[in-house]
Amino acid sequence: MVGAICPVVYPLDESTGARGVHYTFYGNAFFINEDGYLLTAAHVLSDFLNGGQPSILVRRPEAPPRLLKVDLVATDPVHDIAILRAVPNPFQAKYAIAFLPLATDKPVPGTAVLTAALRPSRLRDPQSFDAPREERSPAEVLQYTTSKLDKNQSEAELFLFDHEVERGQSGAPVLAQDKEAVLGIVEGQWLRGVSVRNLSSSGSPPSNIGAAIPVTYALPLLEAHRITWHTERKPE
Repeated sequence: MVGAICPVVYPLDESTGARGVHYTFYGNAFFINEDGYLLTAAHVLSDFLNGGQPSILVRRPEAPPRLLKVDLVATDPVHDIAILRAVPNPFQAKYAIAFLPLATDKPVPGTAVLTAALRPSRLRDPQSFDAPREERSPAEVLQYTTSKLDKNQSEAELFLFDHEVERGQSGAPVLAQDKEAVLGIVEGQWLRGVSVRNLSSSGSPPSNIGAAIPVTYALPLLEAHRITWHTERKPE
């Protein structure tokens, strides 16, 4: 699972130092196929829309991570979804990477989920040779809501879950706990007032709520650009 997730970064150095390349960290993306395509939340790339080359930090077996350039293939501003492609394709080289299947149905309230993200081990001084910190948090889908993800766009649907989203986890996958299929893309911490009708299984109102974009909204964008993806395996 973790091999499919990559920090989205911007390198600040032209040369490699003792701890690698110094970079600015923006969020997460994850591979969806062996052709090097990734999904993320579009707002993770907001600083690159007027120029600048984003990169991802990719794992290697028994070696420090390496920065790879990514191209922005397409965006859906209404649903805050972006498609990236790593160049060159890391699946054709020796990297410790994988891809995640995408769910074709939205999760219902009560579904057990897992948020998985990578963030720099040194948030104030991130450099490429430092292995990112893995963060996995079990949660439960609470309910659906709608919100304008951009003030100039129409409202989009989100699902809320009982886990506090940390800064930098945007763009990470939200997976079904019983199968490693992506159900959503982390949008961020839900900061607006909302009446949570469905409490978590503990019976107490959650004190911190995360918001995610159902990954089903990414499928039409992938289809429009003729990009294939893998779906979860159905029980036999």
